[in-house]
Amino acid sequence: MLILDGGLGQELIKRSGRATGLWSTQALLDAPELVRAVHDDFLAVGADVVTTDTYSILPDRLEPYGLLDRMDELVELACTIAVASRDARGSGIVAGSLGPQGFSYQPDKAPPAAQAAAAYAPLAKRQAQFVDVHILETMASVDQARGGLMGCAETGLPVWLSLTVDDSDGTKLRSGEPLETVFPLIEEFKPAVVNLNCSLPEVVSQGLPVLAQAGVPFGAYANGFTGIHADFNKVGATVDIMKARQDLGPEAYLNFAKDWAAMGATHIGGCCEVGPDHIRALVDHFKGA
Repeated sequence: MLILDGGLGQELIKRSGRATGLWSTQALLDAPELVRAVHDDFLAVGADVVTTDTYSILPDRLEPYGLLDRMDELVELACTIAVASRDARGSGIVAGSLGPQGFSYQPDKAPPAAQAAAAYAPLAKRQAQFVDVHILETMASVDQARGGLMGCAETGLPVWLSLTVDDSDGTKLRSGEPLETVFPLIEEFKPAVVNLNCSLPEVVSQGLPVLAQAGVPFGAYANGFTGIHADFNKVGATVDIMKARQDLGPEAYLNFAKDWAAMGATHIGGCCEVGPDHIRALVDHFKGA
């Protein structure tokens, strides 16, 4: 069992008291020491993986804020912070996050795969100087996942593909495509791990038995939102319009994780609203206190 970290972006918002359209990237601009502190805290409770603060460092996220010319600088800063945190702990995997283009949970706004790959490729190459694996996060359609996998193909690093499923039916991607329609893509690009992420834990539990049929290592890291707000649908939308669940404390989350492990999941962590206390519960159960 490999224990991933939790939701970096929401932890940063809690600690900074500020939510902006730049989401987790705002902390790199204003208070990079907070990014380091969150990484340190996840590793301190026993996480095996530290995920870089690069989810929203994408051309279409930065350009509206006049930050496109700082993209390489921000990628390097985020990666060096994560590496320094891992090195201080003495062990662990640094995963270079690449989020969805267009916007999270909005696959209809994503560019075609070839165009997306052209944007991902230089980011992946920059990350590859620092990270151990790439992690494509919150991919909501087959074509969106294809663009990410194409963009990472040239670095030679392992790729973890994380798919987000419909909050009313975990057997479907948020695009409405059945989860098994991604299997040919998995066979073609051979990602090292395929996860379900940033969906309700209940629907992750629905989707994992389907994903298990793909025949590759798989995992899960759900979010702790009550659901995705309808207005969280475009660049500039702020995540503070989302509501956190009050019934998903560390023990409740662990109960879902136990089920995922019983299904065969070997990579388990948390996404938005899943913090260090949740990850500590996973580590204590799966690895011993």
